[in-house]
Amino acid sequence: MARGKHIPTVASTRLAAELRSHREKSGLSQEAVAEQMGWAESKLYRIENDKSRVLVRDVKRLVSLYEPEEAQAHAIVELARVAGEPDWWHQYSGAIPEWFQVYVALETSASHVFGYDSELVPGIMQTESYARTIMMTAPDRGPDEEIENQVKVRINRQARLTGTNPLNLWIVLNEGVVRRKVGGPDVMREQIEHLIEIAQLRNVTLQVLPYEVGEHSAMHGSFTILQFPPAHDPDKVYLEQQIGGIYTQKTNEVERYKLLYDDVRARALGPGETIGMFRSIVAELT
Repeated sequence: MARGKHIPTVASTRLAAELRSHREKSGLSQEAVAEQMGWAESKLYRIENDKSRVLVRDVKRLVSLYEPEEAQAHAIVELARVAGEPDWWHQYSGAIPEWFQVYVALETSASHVFGYDSELVPGIMQTESYARTIMMTAPDRGPDEEIENQVKVRINRQARLTGTNPLNLWIVLNEGVVRRKVGGPDVMREQIEHLIEIAQLRNVTLQVLPYEVGEHSAMHGSFTILQFPPAHDPDKVYLEQQIGGIYTQKTNEVERYKLLYDDVRARALGPGETIGMFRSIVAELT
């Protein structure tokens, strides 16, 4: 039976990065490894760039060739065993566009996410009612079933904040994000109360950039910076639009957004002041 198309997963992406990293540490070129494995060089290129499946037995042969420490070798083989298992969001692949599936995969494998949001609460912190309200505003929204699946994806993403090896999240919200009554007072109050809960997590920092700051360097719009564990992907900047997402990992562009982020978080309310604002808004909405 012909094998299906390779669908990258978080595990397969990590596996590809680990294999590439250990080959480089061993001082072997792709050409030399391919020759010893009896492969075309293009096969190793595809494996190291997560463009094709790799068998566990082939991973074991590569590990023997690269000779990493025993614990590292065991971890690489275990990655190979699970690399072909679909990630949790694949069951909703028909409801979310492919370009956003890429973002979810990156968010799942990231160690740190830093973001500035000017219009809405980021998806990883949204309540079901808030998320549903936002999705209903789309002029080309799909059927109700598709919207509900999109909501489930947003809620499931939040597991990264509380599970093992939780994501470190630092978000700056424009004050308009928490002042705009999305879905009405009840929906918005629930959302702000949810933000207060999330802000209590040790791995989460929330700040609000208040109106009184006036003009600031990030007035062009929202952005997200993703950082990954060592030996994985380089830092990336993600910009989301109605019809797709834009990514860059060019060093000069990433550094520019890091400077923007440092500026807005320096001018924003501190975490304690931010929670105080949230509680005042909840009182106003009650």
